[in-house]
Amino acid sequence: MNEALSSDAHTAHTGAPFDFDVTIVGAGPVGLALAGWLARRSATRPMSVALIDARDPEAAASDPRAIAVSQGSRMILEPLCWPADATTIQRIHVSQRGHFGRTVIDHREHGLPALGYVLRYGAIVHALADAVRPTPVHWFRGTSAQTPVQDADGVTLSIETAHVTRTLRTRILVNAEGGLFHQQKTGDGGSRDYGQTALVGTVSVSAPQPHVAWERFTREGPIALLPIGGVRGGDYALVWCCTPDEAQRRTALSDEAFLHELGAAFGDRMGSFTQIKGRASFPLGLNAVDALVKGRVAAIGNAAQTLHPVAGQGLNLGLRDAHALADALAQFGARPLALAAFAQRRALDRRLTIGATDTLARLFTVDFPPLAALRGLALTALEFVPPVKTALARQMMFGQRR
Repeated sequence: MNEALSSDAHTAHTGAPFDFDVTIVGAGPVGLALAGWLARRSATRPMSVALIDARDPEAAASDPRAIAVSQGSRMILEPLCWPADATTIQRIHVSQRGHFGRTVIDHREHGLPALGYVLRYGAIVHALADAVRPTPVHWFRGTSAQTPVQDADGVTLSIETAHVTRTLRTRILVNAEGGLFHQQKTGDGGSRDYGQTALVGTVSVSAPQPHVAWERFTREGPIALLPIGGVRGGDYALVWCCTPDEAQRRTALSDEAFLHELGAAFGDRMGSFTQIKGRASFPLGLNAVDALVKGRVAAIGNAAQTLHPVAGQGLNLGLRDAHALADALAQFGARPLALAAFAQRRALDRRLTIGATDTLARLFTVDFPPLAALRGLALTALEFVPPVKTALARQMMFGQRR
């Protein structure tokens, strides 16, 4: 529903009755979380909410992809829901291949039970869907949204379910549709094709280190390994960023050859790689809208910004978007004033997180020896300048709140 970001004003529907106060298009984790938070706040400010998605949540429940959720995201999600099978990240090890320099971030340095958690995408969608189902949220499943029309009072949206089209009126429209980078239109606030493809899957290792996540920078891009599978350990969600040509070549490799190349790139810190399951790939890029709000339409999550997976900030930033929007709507009601407050509150966090992610994605892939030495010094310096290390870690975990 990229067209929903249009702010062209029309008057044909001005004065027509409203079906809903807030309509959310997109029932991924960010859209579901917003619907759930709005439903919880309805006791203090009654608000009618619609949720529209072309997919059925049961289809997403079987999605095996792994995602990283920060401690800050758990804190805002837990009153709504929390999947039981989350794997704790207590330590993050960051290094660069072929050059000195590394830093380790430990949860004890911050007095927190964890730095973050690893969840299956399907598990968090399932938990959020279960939290929304008993609420008064009107959920249009298997429904596509067409181009919306704004006027002075609200938004008129055409929706289609089972080849039947109808229109609805809403005071506020929220675009929470995600999608991958290559499926999106160019963002007016910045777009960059990193020339990288992410190879993902689940790998097993011979000498696991439970609750430790790894970020290993190579000349092609970062390799991330996230612990998954609970206390036993041994399994890790893999995100291996490389050039599109290398990704295509590696996709065609046998499991044995693939694991051999992965071991050569990552090293032997956890012994050898013994198994790979669920290999898939997708292109990487940055897309960001310039303004989160246009008229009575707001964008959150991947509809507002699609990021490189380095440092695992995409979903966490989107959840902070949704939480701030729910707060603003609860405070000011379904009015443009709420959207203006939301946009103001999110400006600094978005700017810092998008900028940091973009910088990391580009800075650590330049294969230039003097720059590699500077990167190593920077990583090592974090160990000797605790305030800087703490500030960086807390930005990644909690963002900027206003």
